[in-house]
Amino acid sequence: MPLELRLLPDQFAVSRLEPGEGVPGWASGPSALIVLARTTEELSITCDERLVPEGVRAERGFRALMVCGPLPFDAVGILAGIAGALSAAAIPLLAISTFDTDYVLVRAERLDAAITALRGAGCSVTPA
Repeated sequence: MPLELRLLPDQFAVSRLEPGEGVPGWASGPSALIVLARTTEELSITCDERLVPEGVRAERGFRALMVCGPLPFDAVGILAGIAGALSAAAIPLLAISTFDTDYVLVRAERLDAAITALRGAGCSVTPA
């Protein structure tokens, strides 16, 4: 199935806090994507990097591509196709899924190469 992806505006950061910490106020600021994931090992927050205060442990400089959805829960191979295209181009990714769709984050400096690889795999990519 040909996939349609849309580039989200802005750059994103993935932050790591301790597992028992509360969700900080900055994690509810305006952002095209905010994802909170809590495990027994960590609280991870993905959001617009401008929201993340200095001093917070974070990997910055990601761009996000959204798979246009909503996607049915029984769809198979969507992330595998994207990951395969990016892997073939030696581009690391961070995948995030929501109820409606999937997101793939790549480093900003690899964005052009990622878009080229995805288009080469038959995906359409719409700019932000």
